[in-house]
Amino acid sequence: MSSQVLVVDADPGAARPIDRPVVDVAVGVLIAPDGRFLLTSRPVGKVYAGYWEFPGGKLEAGESVEQALRRELQEEIGLTIGAAQVWRDSLVDYPHALVRLHFCKVVEWTGALLMREDQQFSWETLPVRCDPILPGTVPVLEWLMQESGSASR
Repeated sequence: MSSQVLVVDADPGAARPIDRPVVDVAVGVLIAPDGRFLLTSRPVGKVYAGYWEFPGGKLEAGESVEQALRRELQEEIGLTIGAAQVWRDSLVDYPHALVRLHFCKVVEWTGALLMREDQQFSWETLPVRCDPILPGTVPVLEWLMQESGSASR
């Protein structure tokens, strides 16, 4: 796990409220045995609808990151995951919210993908084909690139 927290300004220059609370979000970086990773689109009706991201969701009161990720992936995409530990964190300053993303690599899961929020999904490799990419997702693609030694996105 990385001890540094990357800070991403998702929309430089956009007005933001003062003293916003941080929203903690558990995010699953699901990596298949062949190295492909899962991206899902944000559903219609949510902020940044249609943007591509790694699946996950907000922590509820009293939940650990792993508990939240397990719940969110079951609720949103129908998968039951194996062990998940926080891999890296980033703080993303969106105009609508200040979000702390807890990225967890996940290599074991059961179940079939069920897009319960009518979102799209794609198993990707670098460089990704999906567009547009949610700003908070871009650093993860860069981290995966660094680990694989691949060329830029």
